[in-house]
Amino acid sequence: MSNISKPFTLHESSPTILFHSSTSASLLYIPSTSYSSPLPKPQASLSLSPPHSRITIFSNKISTMATPKASVLLSDISKDEGHLGSGAIHVITGPMFSGKSTSLLRRIKTEISVGRSVAMVKSSKDTRYAKDSVVTHDGIGFPCWALPDLMSFPERFGQDAYDKLDVIGIDEAQFFGDLYEFCCKVADVDGKTVVVAGLDGDYLRRRFGAILDIIPIADSVTKLTARCEVCGQKGFFTLRKTCDTRTELIGGADVYMPVCRKHYVNNQIVINASKKVLDSDKERAESCVDTVATMVQV
Repeated sequence: MSNISKPFTLHESSPTILFHSSTSASLLYIPSTSYSSPLPKPQASLSLSPPHSRITIFSNKISTMATPKASVLLSDISKDEGHLGSGAIHVITGPMFSGKSTSLLRRIKTEISVGRSVAMVKSSKDTRYAKDSVVTHDGIGFPCWALPDLMSFPERFGQDAYDKLDVIGIDEAQFFGDLYEFCCKVADVDGKTVVVAGLDGDYLRRRFGAILDIIPIADSVTKLTARCEVCGQKGFFTLRKTCDTRTELIGGADVYMPVCRKHYVNNQIVINASKKVLDSDKERAESCVDTVATMVQV
């Protein structure tokens, strides 16, 4: 093809001019009257201040203008919120004999000391020490409501009295199937504080009840440890001494013992040793009974 450029025709009405460049092309003079630019002429005075300063001024103007409206909006929201989201959920968990009930009662007594209204609830399945009290392994007790479920508590307690409550303590929480729903309602909707104590795992080291379900919605989680009854080290697990395989088996030191990982894994050795101790105690007890009976006969 030839490199000689072809002539072009300029139309005054055309907003676009196409140039065919070539090595032999010369500069063309186009009169200003032959076309008009669609672009506006630049302003004579342009701000040469740095972009960031203009942005800052603009942002300040936006902030100043929006503040009154935002304040009114936030005020309206605060009025409509009521107790929504003003509560709290605190979880105390760990193996048996780790002091869960003791920690719960300590927290409840602290709340009472600062003038807060408190109620205590426990599962009606827990009949070890007292029916209507939360009792620690050390014999310290606190009156409570023994219930089969939690969602019925406001009605049983009385709605007016419930509305005045600030704190609700829950012991043996692993036995409540509606634990998650109740904690959500009490803390998120009713604006109360819930302190929950219970086992997180069973004797097989598997999840027990709904304790683990409320971990994601809890404000704080306290994991307690006991003392291994075999070696004295920290005990993280609950070992069952009997051959009963039921998940829910109510009992105390006669059925369960806290152990470390090593002695949980070697559980059969520990169980046999525990049985020997129990048998020995039983023999001594029977011997004492026989001695007393003989003395009475004489």
